[in-house]
Amino acid sequence: MDPCIPLPIPDEQLEDLTEKAKDYALMHGICMRQKDKFDRDALHFAPFVLFPTPFPRDEYNKAVELQTILNELMHKVAHDYDFLRECLKHTIKVDEFTGRLWNVYETIMSEGGPTQLSLGMLRSDLMLDQHNCCQCGTCPPERRCEKSGKSFCSWKQVELNTIASGFGWLGPASGLLHRYVVAEAGRGDLLKDIPDNGALEGLSGGLVEAWKIYAKPQSVIMFLVEDVTYNICDQKFHEFEIRRQCPEVYVIRKTLTDLANRAEMKEDKTLWIDGHEVAVVYMRCGYHPDQYPTEKEWEARLMMERSLAIKSPSINYHLAGTKKVQQELSKPGQVEKFLGNKAQIESVRDIFTGLYSLDHDEVGNKSYEAAISSPEKFVLKPQREGGGNNVYGEDIKPFLENIKDSEERNAYILMDRIQPPVTTNYMVRPGQAKAKLVNVISELGIFGYVIGDKNTINTNKQVGQMLRTKLSHVDEGGVAAGLGALDSVYLVDAGSCCPT
Repeated sequence: MDPCIPLPIPDEQLEDLTEKAKDYALMHGICMRQKDKFDRDALHFAPFVLFPTPFPRDEYNKAVELQTILNELMHKVAHDYDFLRECLKHTIKVDEFTGRLWNVYETIMSEGGPTQLSLGMLRSDLMLDQHNCCQCGTCPPERRCEKSGKSFCSWKQVELNTIASGFGWLGPASGLLHRYVVAEAGRGDLLKDIPDNGALEGLSGGLVEAWKIYAKPQSVIMFLVEDVTYNICDQKFHEFEIRRQCPEVYVIRKTLTDLANRAEMKEDKTLWIDGHEVAVVYMRCGYHPDQYPTEKEWEARLMMERSLAIKSPSINYHLAGTKKVQQELSKPGQVEKFLGNKAQIESVRDIFTGLYSLDHDEVGNKSYEAAISSPEKFVLKPQREGGGNNVYGEDIKPFLENIKDSEERNAYILMDRIQPPVTTNYMVRPGQAKAKLVNVISELGIFGYVIGDKNTINTNKQVGQMLRTKLSHVDEGGVAAGLGALDSVYLVDAGSCCPT
């Protein structure tokens, strides 16, 4: 699709808008700490693109409307022990980290839990896929026009995040930045098509709601954080918003090692640290093996899961977000186990791309051979969060050949590589004097939260969105990892987003 403002723009205007945008970002907390020059007291603006990215309005609305259905699906999956066990039975034998998480879950289940409410703060990440367009004219013969009758690309799910789903602030902040830039460019007429974004208010409201359910006024919300936090503004603005919504609640920040050294669970199963009773645990770490450097951190995780504190996520939600569970859900008949409405089932299945097991069986061997013969068509995914873990394109073949006869294959899934439409934008990065006009692709994340237990869902909401954009030829695109840029959505009534 065409950019919202014709590009390129004159150099003088580009320099003016870039300088204004940088200042806006710095003055409004659209910032991060730098990894290569870490300074606790210094911030740099987060990388961003200068203008919002066009998206078809109908597909955007469909993604927003789908989120509460996905919330319900994942809540039910997370509370189905037998389904999780069947999904992960091979993975937990060869992936040590997932195996350790499973052991925590097994312990909780053996003790009769989890019995308390769970707070699922979820983000469904989607990309437009040109392979699902009836007018693009670029589909390979074996995948031509599967969605005949649709005039533009449709969404395919990249993944569904159940732990440390970031950008609840930086997502809405990108829209604020773009509203400012577009207005400064003299195009205030475009503002109506940059959608409102209540992600920060919604996610913070979910944490406040969980705290109120815990119903102890002196208790606190605990952010479980990394030893060093680079994406600091995204976290701190949640704290500020919690205080704005509910001045009587306090937020504390602790690491897993802090918990290991100073926390305790009392006889009534309340969780305490440094004199504070913890009502809600919001995990912004705990998703990577490096965050458990010793056995003490694993013991702290188990203590936290045993406690009455409401976790986001609880251990069962954490496991429900693994790639293997996503792959199993894509199989025929699986979504039907959790959703009864036919239209809802179809809407979920419609966003699944091809997801394949690599287990040592007939199905897994067939997937293995397909990846070896055409690696450019796939992405190889382990059971990890945080970015930088996937294997792409020509790197897949030697990687898989190295583990061909190993049980380690069971720790990976194979996914069809999504082919999103390419757009043009200016990318602005710290330390670069001039914005660069580049070809980019984008990934939309829709936020939601759900509160409930095994039998009941108390609250189920869609609350906002975020958009990340990266160079079209780059595989990984994490902004916090320095590989992508912040972006926001500009809605268009598109007849087609692909060339005819």
